[in-house]
Amino acid sequence: MNGYFRLINEVNKTSIKFIPPSEGGKPIDINDVMEYMTMKEYSCDLPTLKRAVEEAAEKESVLLLENNKRFAERECYKLTISPDKMKAFAKFYAASEGGEELTAGEIVYDLGTKGIKCGIKQDVIEEFLQNREYCEEILIAEGVPPVQGKDGYIEYKFNTDKKAKPTLMEDGSVDFFNLNILSHCNEGDILAVLHPEEPGVDGENLFGERIKPADVKTVTFKFGNNIEKSEDGLTLTSLVNGHVELVDGQVFVSDMLVVENVDNSTGNIEYEGSVQVNGNVFTNFSIKAHGDIVVKGVVEGAELHADGNIIIARGMNGMGRGMLEAKGNIVAKFLENATARADGYITSESILHSQIMARGEVNVDGKRGFITGGRVCASSSINVKTLGSEMGADTIVEVGVDPQVKSRIAQLQKLIEEDNKSLQTILPVLKAATQKISQGIKLSPDQVKQIHALDLTRQQKNAAIKANEEELNGLMEQTGDPTQAQIKVKGMVYPGTKVCIDDVSMVVQKEAHYCRFVKERGDVKMAPY
Repeated sequence: MNGYFRLINEVNKTSIKFIPPSEGGKPIDINDVMEYMTMKEYSCDLPTLKRAVEEAAEKESVLLLENNKRFAERECYKLTISPDKMKAFAKFYAASEGGEELTAGEIVYDLGTKGIKCGIKQDVIEEFLQNREYCEEILIAEGVPPVQGKDGYIEYKFNTDKKAKPTLMEDGSVDFFNLNILSHCNEGDILAVLHPEEPGVDGENLFGERIKPADVKTVTFKFGNNIEKSEDGLTLTSLVNGHVELVDGQVFVSDMLVVENVDNSTGNIEYEGSVQVNGNVFTNFSIKAHGDIVVKGVVEGAELHADGNIIIARGMNGMGRGMLEAKGNIVAKFLENATARADGYITSESILHSQIMARGEVNVDGKRGFITGGRVCASSSINVKTLGSEMGADTIVEVGVDPQVKSRIAQLQKLIEEDNKSLQTILPVLKAATQKISQGIKLSPDQVKQIHALDLTRQQKNAAIKANEEELNGLMEQTGDPTQAQIKVKGMVYPGTKVCIDDVSMVVQKEAHYCRFVKERGDVKMAPY
Protein backbone atom coordinates (compact mmCIF):
# COMPACT_ATOMS: atom_id res chain seq x y z
CA MET A 1 0.00 0.00 0.00
CA ASN A 2 1.18 3.50 -0.80
CA GLY A 3 1.84 6.01 1.91
CA TYR A 4 -1.09 8.33 2.68
CA PHE A 5 -2.32 10.92 5.17
CA ARG A 6 -5.51 11.78 7.08
CA LEU A 7 -6.71 14.56 9.34
CA ILE A 8 -7.17 14.06 13.10
CA ASN A 9 -9.88 16.18 14.73
CA GLU A 10 -9.43 16.27 18.53
CA VAL A 11 -11.13 18.29 21.29
CA ASN A 12 -9.02 21.38 20.92
CA LYS A 13 -6.77 20.85 17.96
CA THR A 14 -6.53 19.53 14.38
CA SER A 15 -3.52 17.57 13.15
CA ILE A 16 -2.51 15.62 10.09
CA LYS A 17 -1.18 12.09 10.36
CA PHE A 18 1.26 10.69 7.79
CA ILE A 19 1.21 6.92 7.33
CA PRO A 20 4.33 5.46 5.66
CA PRO A 21 4.07 3.06 2.69
CA SER A 22 4.21 -0.66 3.15
CA GLU A 23 6.84 -2.66 1.30
CA GLY A 24 6.78 -1.87 -2.41
CA GLY A 25 4.41 1.11 -1.98
CA LYS A 26 5.10 4.70 -3.00
CA PRO A 27 5.94 7.37 -0.42
CA ILE A 28 3.70 10.39 0.19
CA ASP A 29 4.03 13.16 -2.37
CA ILE A 30 4.28 16.64 -0.83
CA ASN A 31 2.25 18.02 -3.75
CA ASP A 32 -0.70 15.78 -2.86
CA VAL A 33 -0.60 17.01 0.73
CA MET A 34 -0.47 20.67 -0.30
CA GLU A 35 -3.24 20.16 -2.85
CA TYR A 36 -5.49 18.54 -0.22
CA MET A 37 -4.77 21.21 2.43
CA THR A 38 -5.53 23.96 -0.07
CA MET A 39 -8.78 22.24 -0.99
CA LYS A 40 -9.78 22.00 2.72
CA GLU A 41 -8.43 25.46 3.56
CA TYR A 42 -5.69 24.46 5.98
CA SER A 43 -2.31 26.18 6.17
CA CYS A 44 1.12 25.12 7.37
CA ASP A 45 4.70 26.25 7.26
CA LEU A 46 6.14 24.66 4.11
CA PRO A 47 9.58 23.63 5.50
CA THR A 48 7.86 22.03 8.52
CA LEU A 49 5.43 20.21 6.23
CA LYS A 50 8.29 18.95 4.05
CA ARG A 51 10.17 17.58 7.06
CA ALA A 52 7.06 15.77 8.29
CA VAL A 53 6.49 14.21 4.86
CA GLU A 54 10.13 13.14 4.63
CA GLU A 55 9.94 11.51 8.08
CA ALA A 56 6.82 9.64 7.00
CA ALA A 57 8.89 7.72 4.48
CA GLU A 58 10.20 5.66 7.39
CA LYS A 59 7.70 5.98 10.24
CA GLU A 60 4.29 7.34 11.12
CA SER A 61 4.28 11.00 12.13
CA VAL A 62 1.75 13.61 13.21
CA LEU A 63 1.90 17.34 12.51
CA LEU A 64 -0.21 19.94 14.32
CA LEU A 65 -2.09 22.20 11.95
CA GLU A 66 -4.12 24.46 14.26
CA ASN A 67 -5.45 24.68 17.88
CA ASN A 68 -9.04 24.34 16.83
CA LYS A 69 -11.32 21.41 16.31
CA ARG A 70 -13.12 21.23 13.01
CA PHE A 71 -15.83 18.98 11.75
CA ALA A 72 -14.68 15.59 10.58
CA GLU A 73 -13.77 15.46 6.85
CA ARG A 74 -15.41 12.84 4.67
CA GLU A 75 -13.50 10.79 2.24
CA CYS A 76 -13.19 12.82 -1.00
CA TYR A 77 -11.52 12.89 -4.37
CA LYS A 78 -10.18 15.29 -6.95
CA LEU A 79 -11.45 14.79 -10.51
CA THR A 80 -9.31 15.55 -13.59
CA ILE A 81 -10.80 15.42 -17.09
CA SER A 82 -8.58 15.12 -20.17
CA PRO A 83 -8.71 17.97 -22.71
CA ASP A 84 -10.47 15.75 -25.26
CA LYS A 85 -13.20 14.93 -22.69
CA MET A 86 -12.54 11.23 -23.16
CA LYS A 87 -10.97 10.30 -19.81
CA ALA A 88 -11.66 11.15 -16.16
CA PHE A 89 -9.13 10.45 -13.42
CA ALA A 90 -9.96 10.46 -9.71
CA LYS A 91 -7.42 10.91 -6.91
CA PHE A 92 -8.94 9.87 -3.58
CA TYR A 93 -8.04 11.31 -0.17
CA ALA A 94 -8.68 9.53 3.12
CA ALA A 95 -11.40 10.67 5.50
CA SER A 96 -10.28 12.23 8.79
CA GLU A 97 -10.32 9.90 11.78
CA GLY A 98 -13.97 9.27 12.49
CA GLY A 99 -15.03 10.70 9.10
CA GLU A 100 -17.39 8.89 6.71
CA GLU A 101 -16.24 6.98 3.69
CA LEU A 102 -17.75 7.27 0.25
CA THR A 103 -20.06 4.65 -1.21
CA ALA A 104 -20.24 3.51 -4.83
CA GLY A 105 -23.62 5.18 -5.25
CA GLU A 106 -22.30 8.51 -3.95
CA ILE A 107 -19.34 8.43 -6.32
CA VAL A 108 -21.51 7.64 -9.35
CA TYR A 109 -24.02 10.32 -8.35
CA ASP A 110 -21.29 12.90 -7.88
CA LEU A 111 -19.82 12.12 -11.28
CA GLY A 112 -23.26 12.63 -12.77
CA THR A 113 -23.56 16.06 -11.14
CA LYS A 114 -20.31 16.96 -12.89
CA GLY A 115 -21.90 16.10 -16.23
CA ILE A 116 -20.26 12.69 -16.76
CA LYS A 117 -22.83 10.43 -18.37
CA CYS A 118 -20.80 7.92 -20.35
CA GLY A 119 -18.19 5.33 -19.56
CA ILE A 120 -18.26 5.31 -15.74
CA LYS A 121 -16.19 2.32 -14.64
CA GLN A 122 -18.29 0.63 -11.95
CA ASP A 123 -15.76 -2.19 -11.57
CA VAL A 124 -12.92 0.28 -10.93
CA ILE A 125 -15.00 2.05 -8.27
CA GLU A 126 -15.80 -1.26 -6.56
CA GLU A 127 -12.13 -2.28 -6.67
CA PHE A 128 -11.14 1.00 -5.02
CA LEU A 129 -13.75 0.64 -2.27
CA GLN A 130 -12.50 -2.88 -1.50
CA ASN A 131 -8.80 -1.93 -1.60
CA ARG A 132 -8.53 1.77 -0.96
CA GLU A 133 -5.41 3.26 -2.48
CA TYR A 134 -5.13 6.98 -1.75
CA CYS A 135 -3.20 9.69 -3.57
CA GLU A 136 -3.16 7.57 -6.76
CA GLU A 137 -4.79 8.69 -10.00
CA ILE A 138 -7.39 6.15 -11.07
CA LEU A 139 -9.07 6.06 -14.48
CA ILE A 140 -12.64 6.21 -13.22
CA ALA A 141 -14.52 6.98 -16.47
CA GLU A 142 -13.68 6.68 -20.13
CA GLY A 143 -15.60 7.68 -23.25
CA VAL A 144 -16.01 5.48 -26.29
CA PRO A 145 -13.61 6.54 -29.05
CA PRO A 146 -14.92 6.54 -32.60
CA VAL A 147 -13.94 3.60 -34.77
CA GLN A 148 -12.20 5.02 -37.81
CA GLY A 149 -13.36 3.60 -41.09
CA LYS A 150 -11.17 2.59 -44.02
CA ASP A 151 -10.90 4.34 -47.36
CA GLY A 152 -11.99 2.41 -50.38
CA TYR A 153 -9.23 1.59 -52.85
CA ILE A 154 -8.69 -0.17 -56.13
CA GLU A 155 -6.16 -2.97 -56.43
CA TYR A 156 -4.83 -3.10 -59.98
CA LYS A 157 -3.65 -6.49 -61.20
CA PHE A 158 -1.28 -5.04 -63.78
CA ASN A 159 1.73 -2.75 -63.84
CA THR A 160 0.60 0.88 -63.61
CA ASP A 161 4.10 2.41 -63.53
CA LYS A 162 4.66 4.06 -66.89
CA LYS A 163 8.23 4.95 -65.90
CA ALA A 164 9.24 1.30 -65.54
CA LYS A 165 12.53 0.64 -67.29
CA PRO A 166 13.58 -2.41 -69.35
CA THR A 167 15.24 -5.28 -67.51
CA LEU A 168 19.04 -5.26 -67.75
CA MET A 169 20.95 -8.52 -68.06
CA GLU A 170 24.10 -9.22 -66.06
CA ASP A 171 26.26 -8.37 -69.08
CA GLY A 172 24.55 -4.99 -69.45
CA SER A 173 22.38 -5.86 -72.43
CA VAL A 174 18.62 -5.34 -72.47
CA ASP A 175 16.30 -8.33 -72.04
CA PHE A 176 13.79 -7.58 -74.79
CA PHE A 177 11.60 -10.47 -73.73
CA ASN A 178 11.06 -8.99 -70.23
CA LEU A 179 10.71 -5.28 -70.79
CA ASN A 180 8.37 -4.56 -67.86
CA ILE A 181 6.73 -1.89 -69.99
CA LEU A 182 3.67 -3.52 -71.48
CA SER A 183 0.98 -5.22 -69.41
CA HIS A 184 -0.49 -7.96 -71.57
CA CYS A 185 -3.86 -9.48 -70.69
CA ASN A 186 -5.97 -12.34 -71.92
CA GLU A 187 -9.71 -12.71 -72.22
CA GLY A 188 -11.13 -13.45 -68.78
CA ASP A 189 -8.21 -11.95 -66.83
CA ILE A 190 -9.17 -9.94 -63.74
CA LEU A 191 -7.76 -6.45 -64.25
CA ALA A 192 -8.76 -4.70 -61.02
CA VAL A 193 -10.45 -5.38 -57.71
CA LEU A 194 -12.40 -2.73 -55.83
CA HIS A 195 -12.14 -2.83 -52.06
CA PRO A 196 -15.15 -0.84 -50.80
CA GLU A 197 -14.86 1.75 -48.08
CA GLU A 198 -15.66 0.70 -44.52
CA PRO A 199 -17.63 3.41 -42.70
CA GLY A 200 -16.59 4.24 -39.17
CA VAL A 201 -18.65 4.06 -35.98
CA ASP A 202 -19.54 7.12 -33.90
CA GLY A 203 -17.90 7.50 -30.53
CA GLU A 204 -19.16 9.22 -27.37
CA ASN A 205 -17.27 11.36 -24.89
CA LEU A 206 -17.76 11.50 -21.10
CA PHE A 207 -20.56 14.04 -21.46
CA GLY A 208 -22.57 11.99 -23.94
CA GLU A 209 -21.56 14.04 -26.96
CA ARG A 210 -21.28 12.11 -30.22
CA ILE A 211 -17.86 12.00 -31.89
CA LYS A 212 -17.86 11.48 -35.60
CA PRO A 213 -15.06 9.43 -37.19
CA ALA A 214 -13.14 10.89 -40.10
CA ASP A 215 -14.86 10.70 -43.46
CA VAL A 216 -13.80 7.79 -45.64
CA LYS A 217 -12.97 7.96 -49.31
CA THR A 218 -15.34 6.31 -51.74
CA VAL A 219 -13.91 5.00 -55.00
CA THR A 220 -15.54 3.80 -58.19
CA PHE A 221 -14.28 2.08 -61.30
CA LYS A 222 -13.54 4.08 -64.42
CA PHE A 223 -12.96 1.98 -67.51
CA GLY A 224 -13.26 1.90 -71.28
CA ASN A 225 -14.29 -0.66 -73.88
CA ASN A 226 -13.40 -4.36 -73.89
CA ILE A 227 -13.89 -4.54 -70.12
CA GLU A 228 -16.71 -6.07 -68.07
CA LYS A 229 -17.68 -5.17 -64.52
CA SER A 230 -18.93 -7.97 -62.27
CA GLU A 231 -22.51 -8.00 -60.98
CA ASP A 232 -21.38 -7.05 -57.49
CA GLY A 233 -19.36 -4.19 -58.98
CA LEU A 234 -16.12 -5.32 -57.35
CA THR A 235 -14.03 -6.63 -60.25
CA LEU A 236 -13.11 -5.66 -63.81
CA THR A 237 -12.45 -8.42 -66.33
CA SER A 238 -10.92 -8.21 -69.80
CA LEU A 239 -13.18 -9.31 -72.66
CA VAL A 240 -10.36 -9.57 -75.21
CA ASN A 241 -6.72 -10.49 -75.59
CA GLY A 242 -4.61 -7.37 -75.68
CA HIS A 243 -2.81 -5.06 -73.29
CA VAL A 244 -4.08 -3.02 -70.35
CA GLU A 245 -3.02 0.36 -69.02
CA LEU A 246 -4.16 3.01 -66.56
CA VAL A 247 -4.64 6.50 -67.97
CA ASP A 248 -5.77 9.30 -65.63
CA GLY A 249 -7.40 6.78 -63.31
CA GLN A 250 -9.25 4.99 -66.10
CA VAL A 251 -8.55 1.38 -67.13
CA PHE A 252 -8.21 0.77 -70.83
CA VAL A 253 -7.80 -2.50 -72.70
CA SER A 254 -6.64 -2.30 -76.29
CA ASP A 255 -7.07 -5.39 -78.33
CA MET A 256 -3.93 -6.29 -80.24
CA LEU A 257 -3.53 -6.78 -83.96
CA VAL A 258 -0.91 -9.47 -84.60
CA VAL A 259 0.78 -9.81 -88.02
CA GLU A 260 3.82 -11.74 -89.19
CA ASN A 261 5.44 -8.98 -91.26
CA VAL A 262 4.51 -5.54 -92.49
CA ASP A 263 5.14 -5.73 -96.21
CA ASN A 264 3.23 -6.06 -99.47
CA SER A 265 1.03 -8.72 -97.91
CA THR A 266 -0.36 -6.30 -95.32
CA GLY A 267 0.27 -2.84 -96.68
CA ASN A 268 0.32 0.09 -94.27
CA ILE A 269 -1.38 -0.55 -90.96
CA GLU A 270 -3.56 1.87 -88.98
CA TYR A 271 -5.18 0.37 -85.91
CA GLU A 272 -7.23 1.60 -82.93
CA GLY A 273 -5.48 -0.72 -80.47
CA SER A 274 -1.94 -2.10 -80.24
CA VAL A 275 0.02 -3.77 -83.01
CA GLN A 276 2.41 -6.69 -82.67
CA VAL A 277 4.67 -7.68 -85.54
CA ASN A 278 6.22 -11.11 -85.09
CA GLY A 279 8.66 -10.53 -87.91
CA ASN A 280 9.96 -7.40 -89.64
CA VAL A 281 8.69 -4.04 -90.88
CA PHE A 282 10.03 -3.38 -94.34
CA THR A 283 11.04 -0.16 -96.10
CA ASN A 284 8.36 2.34 -97.20
CA PHE A 285 5.64 0.85 -95.00
CA SER A 286 4.05 2.49 -91.97
CA ILE A 287 2.24 1.54 -88.78
CA LYS A 288 -0.05 3.89 -86.84
CA ALA A 289 -1.45 2.59 -83.56
CA HIS A 290 -3.50 4.21 -80.80
CA GLY A 291 -1.85 1.78 -78.40
CA ASP A 292 1.66 0.28 -78.47
CA ILE A 293 3.72 -1.08 -81.33
CA VAL A 294 5.84 -4.19 -80.66
CA VAL A 295 8.16 -5.50 -83.36
CA LYS A 296 9.98 -8.75 -82.61
CA GLY A 297 12.21 -8.47 -85.64
CA VAL A 298 13.88 -5.56 -87.46
CA VAL A 299 12.47 -2.26 -88.71
CA GLU A 300 13.89 -0.90 -91.95
CA GLY A 301 13.17 2.48 -93.57
CA ALA A 302 9.59 2.56 -92.29
CA GLU A 303 7.49 4.92 -90.18
CA LEU A 304 6.02 3.89 -86.84
CA HIS A 305 3.67 6.18 -84.90
CA ALA A 306 2.22 5.08 -81.53
CA ASP A 307 0.10 6.79 -78.89
CA GLY A 308 1.79 4.41 -76.44
CA ASN A 309 5.25 2.79 -76.56
CA ILE A 310 7.35 1.50 -79.44
CA ILE A 311 9.45 -1.61 -78.81
CA ILE A 312 11.78 -3.09 -81.42
CA ALA A 313 13.45 -6.28 -80.24
CA ARG A 314 16.13 -6.47 -82.95
CA GLY A 315 16.57 -2.78 -83.70
CA MET A 316 16.10 -0.41 -86.61
CA ASN A 317 18.17 0.50 -89.65
CA GLY A 318 16.22 3.44 -90.96
CA MET A 319 18.30 3.89 -94.14
CA GLY A 320 18.00 7.65 -93.66
CA ARG A 321 14.23 7.60 -93.99
CA GLY A 322 12.97 5.58 -91.03
CA MET A 323 10.91 7.40 -88.41
CA LEU A 324 9.75 6.42 -84.91
CA GLU A 325 7.31 8.62 -83.00
CA ALA A 326 5.85 7.63 -79.63
CA LYS A 327 3.81 9.47 -77.02
CA GLY A 328 5.22 6.97 -74.54
CA ASN A 329 8.72 5.43 -74.58
CA ILE A 330 10.93 3.94 -77.28
CA VAL A 331 13.04 0.84 -76.66
CA ALA A 332 15.12 -0.65 -79.46
CA LYS A 333 18.12 -2.99 -79.71
CA PHE A 334 19.85 -0.42 -81.90
CA LEU A 335 18.96 2.70 -83.90
CA GLU A 336 20.88 3.39 -87.10
CA ASN A 337 20.26 6.09 -89.70
CA ALA A 338 16.86 6.76 -88.16
CA THR A 339 14.83 9.54 -86.61
CA ALA A 340 13.14 8.87 -83.26
CA ARG A 341 11.00 11.10 -81.06
CA ALA A 342 9.47 10.12 -77.71
CA ASP A 343 7.47 11.99 -75.09
CA GLY A 344 9.00 9.60 -72.51
CA TYR A 345 12.47 8.06 -72.50
CA ILE A 346 14.48 6.32 -75.24
CA THR A 347 16.60 3.25 -74.47
CA SER A 348 18.92 1.48 -76.90
CA GLU A 349 22.18 -0.46 -76.88
CA SER A 350 23.65 1.70 -79.66
CA ILE A 351 22.72 4.77 -81.69
CA LEU A 352 24.48 5.42 -85.01
CA HIS A 353 24.05 8.44 -87.27
CA SER A 354 20.50 9.12 -86.09
CA GLN A 355 18.37 12.06 -85.01
CA ILE A 356 17.05 11.28 -81.54
CA MET A 357 14.80 13.45 -79.36
CA ALA A 358 13.30 12.48 -75.97
CA ARG A 359 11.34 14.57 -73.50
CA GLY A 360 12.64 12.31 -70.75
CA GLU A 361 16.13 10.79 -70.80
CA VAL A 362 18.17 8.83 -73.31
CA ASN A 363 19.93 5.70 -72.04
CA VAL A 364 22.62 4.06 -74.19
CA ASP A 365 24.74 2.49 -71.45
CA GLY A 366 24.11 -1.23 -72.00
CA LYS A 367 26.50 -3.91 -73.24
CA ARG A 368 27.66 -1.98 -76.32
CA GLY A 369 26.40 1.42 -75.29
CA PHE A 370 27.71 3.87 -77.88
CA ILE A 371 26.45 7.00 -79.63
CA THR A 372 28.26 7.70 -82.86
CA GLY A 373 27.32 10.38 -85.35
CA GLY A 374 24.05 12.26 -85.64
CA ARG A 375 22.30 14.28 -82.95
CA VAL A 376 20.87 12.98 -79.67
CA CYS A 377 18.72 15.31 -77.55
CA ALA A 378 17.02 14.84 -74.18
CA SER A 379 15.38 17.09 -71.62
CA SER A 380 16.95 15.69 -68.45
CA SER A 381 19.96 13.46 -69.11
CA ILE A 382 21.87 11.30 -71.57
CA ASN A 383 23.61 8.21 -70.19
CA VAL A 384 26.09 6.57 -72.52
CA LYS A 385 29.05 4.20 -72.38
CA THR A 386 31.01 5.45 -75.41
CA LEU A 387 30.41 8.87 -76.95
CA GLY A 388 31.67 9.93 -80.37
CA SER A 389 33.95 8.03 -82.70
CA GLU A 390 37.65 7.45 -83.16
CA MET A 391 37.01 8.10 -86.86
CA GLY A 392 35.75 11.61 -86.07
CA ALA A 393 32.10 11.18 -87.05
CA ASP A 394 30.13 14.35 -86.31
CA THR A 395 28.37 13.61 -83.04
CA ILE A 396 26.19 16.09 -81.16
CA VAL A 397 24.56 15.42 -77.80
CA GLU A 398 22.24 17.96 -76.23
CA VAL A 399 20.35 18.23 -72.93
CA GLY A 400 18.58 20.91 -70.92
CA VAL A 401 15.49 21.90 -72.83
CA ASP A 402 12.69 19.69 -74.14
CA PRO A 403 13.79 19.15 -77.75
CA GLN A 404 10.24 19.50 -79.06
CA VAL A 405 9.75 22.71 -77.10
CA LYS A 406 13.05 24.05 -78.37
CA SER A 407 12.10 23.12 -81.93
CA ARG A 408 8.73 24.84 -81.55
CA ILE A 409 10.39 27.94 -80.10
CA ALA A 410 12.67 28.16 -83.13
CA GLN A 411 9.68 27.62 -85.44
CA LEU A 412 7.65 30.36 -83.74
CA GLN A 413 10.56 32.79 -83.83
CA LYS A 414 10.94 32.17 -87.55
CA LEU A 415 7.19 32.67 -88.17
CA ILE A 416 7.14 35.92 -86.21
CA GLU A 417 10.20 37.18 -88.12
CA GLU A 418 8.62 36.31 -91.49
CA ASP A 419 5.31 37.98 -90.61
CA ASN A 420 7.10 41.12 -89.46
CA LYS A 421 8.99 41.24 -92.77
CA SER A 422 5.69 40.95 -94.65
CA LEU A 423 4.25 43.82 -92.61
CA GLN A 424 7.27 45.98 -93.46
CA THR A 425 6.36 45.67 -97.14
CA ILE A 426 2.58 46.13 -96.63
CA LEU A 427 2.54 49.10 -94.26
CA PRO A 428 4.25 51.64 -96.59
CA VAL A 429 1.76 50.83 -99.37
CA LEU A 430 -1.21 51.28 -97.03
CA LYS A 431 0.28 54.51 -95.65
CA ALA A 432 0.74 55.92 -99.17
CA ALA A 433 -2.83 55.02 -100.11
CA THR A 434 -4.17 56.68 -96.96
CA GLN A 435 -2.26 59.89 -97.79
CA LYS A 436 -3.66 59.93 -101.33
CA ILE A 437 -7.21 59.54 -100.07
CA SER A 438 -6.68 62.35 -97.50
CA GLN A 439 -5.42 64.58 -100.33
CA GLY A 440 -8.59 63.89 -102.32
CA ILE A 441 -6.91 61.72 -104.91
CA LYS A 442 -9.38 59.20 -106.27
CA LEU A 443 -8.21 55.62 -106.55
CA SER A 444 -9.21 53.23 -109.31
CA PRO A 445 -11.45 50.23 -108.49
CA ASP A 446 -8.46 47.88 -108.90
CA GLN A 447 -6.40 50.02 -106.52
CA VAL A 448 -9.21 50.03 -103.94
CA LYS A 449 -9.52 46.25 -104.24
CA GLN A 450 -5.76 45.87 -103.79
CA ILE A 451 -5.77 48.15 -100.71
CA HIS A 452 -8.59 46.15 -99.10
CA ALA A 453 -6.71 42.88 -99.73
CA LEU A 454 -3.51 44.34 -98.24
CA ASP A 455 -5.38 45.63 -95.20
CA LEU A 456 -6.94 42.20 -94.64
CA THR A 457 -3.47 40.63 -94.89
CA ARG A 458 -2.18 43.22 -92.38
CA GLN A 459 -4.91 42.23 -89.90
CA GLN A 460 -4.19 38.53 -90.38
CA LYS A 461 -0.44 39.03 -89.93
CA ASN A 462 -0.93 41.08 -86.76
CA ALA A 463 -3.28 38.44 -85.32
CA ALA A 464 -0.80 35.68 -86.19
CA ILE A 465 2.10 37.58 -84.62
CA LYS A 466 0.10 38.16 -81.42
CA ALA A 467 -0.93 34.50 -81.15
CA ASN A 468 2.59 33.25 -81.89
CA GLU A 469 4.15 35.67 -79.38
CA GLU A 470 1.75 34.47 -76.66
CA GLU A 471 2.63 30.84 -77.39
CA LEU A 472 6.34 31.71 -77.52
CA ASN A 473 6.22 33.46 -74.14
CA GLY A 474 4.45 30.44 -72.65
CA LEU A 475 7.06 28.05 -74.04
CA MET A 476 9.93 30.23 -72.83
CA GLU A 477 8.50 29.98 -69.31
CA GLN A 478 8.42 26.16 -69.63
CA THR A 479 12.11 25.82 -70.44
CA GLY A 480 12.88 25.86 -66.69
CA ASP A 481 16.30 25.56 -65.07
CA PRO A 482 18.78 23.60 -67.20
CA THR A 483 21.42 23.39 -64.46
CA GLN A 484 20.20 19.93 -63.41
CA ALA A 485 20.63 18.49 -66.90
CA GLN A 486 23.75 16.42 -67.55
CA ILE A 487 25.46 13.98 -69.88
CA LYS A 488 27.14 11.00 -68.21
CA VAL A 489 29.80 8.91 -69.98
CA LYS A 490 30.65 5.59 -68.35
CA GLY A 491 33.45 4.80 -70.76
CA MET A 492 35.18 7.06 -73.28
CA VAL A 493 34.30 10.32 -75.04
CA TYR A 494 36.23 11.01 -78.26
CA PRO A 495 37.56 14.35 -79.52
CA GLY A 496 35.32 16.27 -81.89
CA THR A 497 32.13 15.43 -80.04
CA LYS A 498 29.94 18.49 -79.51
CA VAL A 499 28.21 18.75 -76.15
CA CYS A 500 25.32 21.21 -75.72
CA ILE A 501 23.53 22.08 -72.51
CA ASP A 502 20.71 24.55 -72.99
CA ASP A 503 22.18 27.52 -74.87
CA VAL A 504 25.90 26.82 -74.43
CA SER A 505 28.15 24.20 -75.98
CA MET A 506 31.67 22.86 -76.12
CA VAL A 507 33.65 20.61 -78.44
CA VAL A 508 35.64 17.89 -76.74
CA GLN A 509 39.33 18.45 -77.50
CA LYS A 510 40.87 15.23 -76.17
CA GLU A 511 39.85 11.79 -75.05
CA ALA A 512 38.32 11.47 -71.58
CA HIS A 513 37.10 8.57 -69.47
CA TYR A 514 34.37 8.20 -66.86
CA CYS A 515 33.16 11.79 -66.90
CA ARG A 516 30.03 13.86 -67.02
CA PHE A 517 29.20 17.18 -68.61
CA VAL A 518 27.27 19.86 -66.71
CA LYS A 519 26.44 23.53 -67.11
CA GLU A 520 28.38 25.65 -64.65
CA ARG A 521 28.55 29.45 -64.56
CA GLY A 522 27.33 29.78 -68.12
CA ASP A 523 29.70 27.23 -69.63
CA VAL A 524 29.73 23.50 -70.28
CA LYS A 525 32.20 21.85 -67.89
CA MET A 526 33.61 18.35 -67.72
CA ALA A 527 33.38 16.84 -64.22
CA PRO A 528 34.31 13.49 -62.64
CA TYR A 529 31.78 10.71 -63.14
